[in-house]
Formats: sequence, structure tokens, C-alpha cells
Amino acid sequence: MTRRMICFALVMFIWLVSPSTKCVEAAEQPNIMVFLVDDMGVMDTSVPFLTDETGRPIRYPLNDWYRTPSMERLASTGIRFNQFYAMSVCSPTRISIMTGQNAARHRSTNWINPQQDNRGQFGAPEWNWAGLRKGDVTLPGALKTTGYETIHVGKGHFGPREHEGAEPLNLGFDVNIAGAAFGAPGSYYAEKNFGLGTKRSNHAVPHLDAYHGSDVFLSEALTLEAKKAVTKSVKSGKPFYLYFSHYAVHSPFDSDPRFADHYKDSDKPANAKAFATLIEGMDKSLGDMLNHFDALGVSEETLVIFLGDNGSDGPLGQQHAVACAAPLRGKKGAHYEGGMRVPFIASWARRAPNSALQASLPIPLGAIQSQVASVVDLFPTLTELVGASVADEHVVDGVSLKKLLLGQKDKSRAEQFLMHYPHGTHRSNYFTTWRDGDWKVIYHTLPNVKTTGGAIQFSDGNYELFNLREDPFESNNLVAKRPTELKRMMQGLIKQLADHDAVYPVDKEGNALPPVLPTE
Repeated sequence: MTRRMICFALVMFIWLVSPSTKCVEAAEQPNIMVFLVDDMGVMDTSVPFLTDETGRPIRYPLNDWYRTPSMERLASTGIRFNQFYAMSVCSPTRISIMTGQNAARHRSTNWINPQQDNRGQFGAPEWNWAGLRKGDVTLPGALKTTGYETIHVGKGHFGPREHEGAEPLNLGFDVNIAGAAFGAPGSYYAEKNFGLGTKRSNHAVPHLDAYHGSDVFLSEALTLEAKKAVTKSVKSGKPFYLYFSHYAVHSPFDSDPRFADHYKDSDKPANAKAFATLIEGMDKSLGDMLNHFDALGVSEETLVIFLGDNGSDGPLGQQHAVACAAPLRGKKGAHYEGGMRVPFIASWARRAPNSALQASLPIPLGAIQSQVASVVDLFPTLTELVGASVADEHVVDGVSLKKLLLGQKDKSRAEQFLMHYPHGTHRSNYFTTWRDGDWKVIYHTLPNVKTTGGAIQFSDGNYELFNLREDPFESNNLVAKRPTELKRMMQGLIKQLADHDAVYPVDKEGNALPPVLPTE
């Protein structure tokens, strides 16, 4: 056992019994890879995340459609969460991971259009279109203070062009490969220079010129570059924090030729088959990174966290129906569970039964954690793990996942999640959702405003109410039957928004429209 492993084992033992303990030497830290997949919902995988009432995983047809053997490998050696939430669009989630704050607080409540403010016709005027700024407290910035080499690979989307947040190097990263202001790649094909010189040149992925004109797919190019960056960090003797943020599986739905034959005989639409190849290419990247950690001899001291940034955007079905996230309702941008439930797996890159380091953080094998958690929890979990100090004035909404990662129940955690979208430029518009225990309420500020998909009408007006234990697929709106519960949940929603200093949509005169309680 190395000195680094012994030191870290001692620190981790103290961390488990005393959350306030701080690490003092970079040599005591584990390597960390956060592997973030764009537009990947909880059903876009062969790994079953949904469970029955006893907590046993249930396979649904989509689990048999997708091929993700590397995710299966990771899930078998770690723990997966079946009620893990993200914001239902990308930039809010990404900034929440960086800051530990709910989007209602950091106010980047919509995806950030790189060119112009996209708040929507009645959107909150005070929303944070500029995103992150130089000097903001961020996860990579905090980890740097404890000696980490901080590496950004892939999609950024933290701020618009000509703003500080467009460049990850301004936000605590030592290395930036391919990160920019936009969220969708110009092209996944190196033959098309990843968009450069095409009609999507404004989304051309940067820093990958060496691959231009070749047959290397974007997901593979990013993986090759991530491996180089990790190798360099390991040789330097520094622990690394790798934020590997794939552009996949965001549109355009460019089929990955390496996997197209797996889906050619399907009767699904061409875009759905291309989406499946993007999933499989992302999964290969995960496996390649795990193998690379093995080759470098750092697997046993590398913690891997895998997750999606919002619900599925698979090209199947209508946005509020049971379709691309079946049996869940809704998809990316929607207020239903399919819009904000994402896969989450945590594991050591390679299990080592005799490792004192892993014995200090014994993530169980093949376990499923059923407690509610969300993207705001990564910041406090990782800063606590490595002993990084965070300024007192920086509000953190998340709570450490320490007990949950060990497969335990954490009774001190509230089973709650807030998603606030005061905008009109996506599939669901001007809404807030609030989950508290088994109950979920959805408040539609402007339920009849026309959207991209046409006018949306809700039979019960501004409110929807579901009991997720009894009705996990949100098929039975209980507004009329449970008025007392609706009022209680709306009181909680209103309080949460006030506590987060949220901003609201406006009417035609520009007056703010905060949520209101239902009338008796």
C-alpha cells in the first residue's frame, strides 16, 4: 500500500465519523471523474434504475433497446440512485453542479443561448443569462485549493459568448478541452471538422483541429483527449478532478457509424436509431476511461460519478406523453418526471477488496439507493470528501451524499426537490415543480401560453398534483380530490421560492407573477 493510500484511508475514516474534518495535503486525495452525459434520461440505458415497491429493479422495453455495457459494469461495482433529479434543461443543471445551488437561487434558470437573451416573452427579466463569472465559487475552484489538477473536457455551456462563463478556464479549471458557450455541437463528424466551415460553424467544437478530416467521431476524440490530460496529471503526481462532459447525446442526431449496425433492423425512426448509437458511443467512452485508469495504475484510488444533466431528449413521442422515458411521462424540458429524473451511479473505478482506501468509503456493490437526491448535492459531497474549504457567504443548497453512497438511509435529509422555470422558450413553459416526500405539485404560471409544440391546456388550470408513491408515472391528477394536500404543497412551493430569492415570470405590463394559493 502506498503512503498516499494510507494517508487517505486515515482521513476517510475520520471523515466518516466527523463531517467537519478537513484534509490538509493534496497527496491524501482520491482522483475524481464526474462523467456527465447531455440529454440522457434515466431510461436511456440497459441498466434498470426504476424499481418495484420492494426496491428491486424492473426492466422496461427501453432497457432492452439501449446497449450500455460499461454502465452495467460501473453499476455492478457501485451504487445507483433511482430517484436522482436534475433541472429539466442543461445550463441550470451544469451551474448547479458547479455551485451546489438550486437554479432558483443562482438564477440561470434556462438553457443559455450563446448569442442572445432567451428569457422568453414573459420570462423573468432578472434571470441570470450571463451564467457563471470569474471569481464565482465553483467546485473545480474549491478542489484546486487542495492541490487538484482540474480538467474540463467536452461541453461547457456555463455562459454566453463574450462573457466570462464561456471559458471554463475562468471558472476554476486548469485545462479546457472543447468547452465553449454553446451546448450542441456543430457536427459529431471529424469529416465535417465538428461543424467548422458548415452552416453550423457557430457551434464548431474547439480545440480538436488535429482530428479534422479524419473518421474519428466526436465522442471518441473527446475520450482520446481526456486520456491524454489524465495521463499528464498522473505523471505530475497531482490528484485529478476530471469533469468529462460529453456533447452526446444532444442533437444533432448524427449516427455513430461504429454502432449503426446494431440498430439497422429496427423499425424505429432514423433519429431514434442514431440516438441509440450516440448512447452506445458515450458508453464506450466510459469503458475506455475505466480501462485507462487501469493502465495508469490509478483505478483503485479513482472515484467515478456518472450522471445525466436533464431528462431524455430521445426522438420518440410527444413531450408530455409516455414516450422516450417510458414508463415515465415527459422528456427534456418538461415538468413531469421524465424531464428531470436522470441516471446516477457512483463507484470506485476498480474494486479492490484489500484496499484500505476503499474500506474507508465502502460503496456497496450493485446496490440501489432509493432516497431522493439531486445535482446540487455533488458540490457539498466532493468538497467535504477532500476537505476543501468554501467561503461562508457562499450559500450551498445541496446536502452531502456521504451516507447515501454507503447504501445507508439518511434520516436527516429531506426528500425534496425544487425545479423553477420562469421562461417560455422550451417544451413546458412558466412552471415550478416541488416534490416533498411522496407528493409533487406542479404550478403553471401561464398555462395557456402557446409553446413550441402548440397551445397546452391543463384541465385543472394552474395546478397538477400527484402522489408519486401511489402513482409514479403521474397519470392521476389529484387536484380536485385532495384540495387540502394541494394547498399544503403550494404553501411549501411558495416558501421554497421565497427562501431561494427566486425571480418570476411577468404579465404584459411587466408585473411579476409569483405563484398563488388555490382558491377554496
